[in-house]
Amino acid sequence: MDLTPARKRPNYLLIISLSLLSLCHQDYNIEAQNSDKVVNLPEQPVNPEISHFSGYVSVNQENTRSLFFWFFEALSEAPSIRPLVIWLNGGPGCSSIGYGAASELGPFRIVENGTSLRFNQYSWVQEANMLFLESPVGVGFSYTNSSSDLDNLNDGFVAEDAYNFLVSWFARYPQYKSRDFFIAGESYAGHYAPQLAELIYDRNKVKPKDSIINLKGFIVGNPLTDDEYDNKGILEYAWSHAVISDSLYDTAKRNCDFKSSKWSEPCNVAMNTMFEKYKEIDIYNIYAPKCTTNSSSSGASFLGAGDFKPPAIKDWFKRVRWFEGYDPCYSDYAEKYFNRVDVRSSLHATTRAVSRWKVCNASILQTYKFTVSSMLPTYSKLIKAGLKIWVYSGDADGRVPVIGSRYCVEALGLSVKSEWRSWFHNHQVGGRITEYDGGLTFVTVRGAGHLVPLNKPEEALALFRSFINGQELPSRP
Repeated sequence: MDLTPARKRPNYLLIISLSLLSLCHQDYNIEAQNSDKVVNLPEQPVNPEISHFSGYVSVNQENTRSLFFWFFEALSEAPSIRPLVIWLNGGPGCSSIGYGAASELGPFRIVENGTSLRFNQYSWVQEANMLFLESPVGVGFSYTNSSSDLDNLNDGFVAEDAYNFLVSWFARYPQYKSRDFFIAGESYAGHYAPQLAELIYDRNKVKPKDSIINLKGFIVGNPLTDDEYDNKGILEYAWSHAVISDSLYDTAKRNCDFKSSKWSEPCNVAMNTMFEKYKEIDIYNIYAPKCTTNSSSSGASFLGAGDFKPPAIKDWFKRVRWFEGYDPCYSDYAEKYFNRVDVRSSLHATTRAVSRWKVCNASILQTYKFTVSSMLPTYSKLIKAGLKIWVYSGDADGRVPVIGSRYCVEALGLSVKSEWRSWFHNHQVGGRITEYDGGLTFVTVRGAGHLVPLNKPEEALALFRSFINGQELPSRP
């Protein structure tokens, strides 16, 4: 006998109706979806049984520009009604397959030096259907036949391609078209996510009702948001966490105007000196041991490996950014695994346009045009539009530190709905949380670095579950 209160019982008629509707939709695309289905993925765990799909979606016929995706159905009793979430990694130039899917929040983790997979019991597929997109073009398995595309990459270009991808993907998988849709990501996805959300919001207003995307909101972790506040936060975090001396901090404060995109030479010298000190530890998780493997991956020269060289002082004003979230050990594992012939064949990634899969494409970072210095106006617009927005921050990250993110959130000038408080997980403080009027929530994750789902997988899943289901994070142990 079911004694569950009526308000908590699942609506089985709705579930059955939606499932039948999904089957009807699948009839129109069964061939395309079957061709995407991943079977015999090398080293895939037998239990639990996971249904996943991967392949290419063309986003530009003229240049034969195609983006690669890896999609996992939700592991729940009713996956047919669970929301759809697209995950984007940053860089720009780093792979959502190598990081998000295979190292952080996907159902599989690459282990044993890239020779094995294990099930990730804290995967976000427990709460949602997860779609991982390698974006922009030139990242991972995504490719273009026109080299000029790689010279024109900027935030607008990337958002347009991601939107076109979604339109075509929904045409191939129409059973997900009516689902609640969310965008998620980390690092430079602090630009990607809100810009894609804004584009969807604007297009939805002019598209026919049957063509709209059912966007409900986005969630971003340790996101680059505003150049002034993020850079100010980097400096203050380094000083407050004993990375740099008082004298260096005072010198930088005295000479740096973070409102300007072109810094003075004394500011450049001070900031370069600060990053030199960060070479001694892992800037992305300042309390974690530094990986000591001899990495040969493409990102090895960026903060984390021994051969890092800071940018020339004269180039600093260009707001050069190092790969966000780089971890040389996990990068090595991912590169070894995804370059296996049998793995690429199983994932339908056998195109000759990508001779070697890399976790990060250094050339993209070098040529990317950083034309947007602040996402705060976009946040204001989307908050007024009623979207649900969460910003979370691992508080041990020195690259996009919690201090800068707090400055960004406070700069929006929103009224506080729920004061800063602790939230708990497994009888311990998981972090802090503040809720603002308009639907914005700011959450910290205690002890996590730049890659929160990697460093604190249980807490990250609890946070995501709260975001997706609208449940409050526990306020008591």
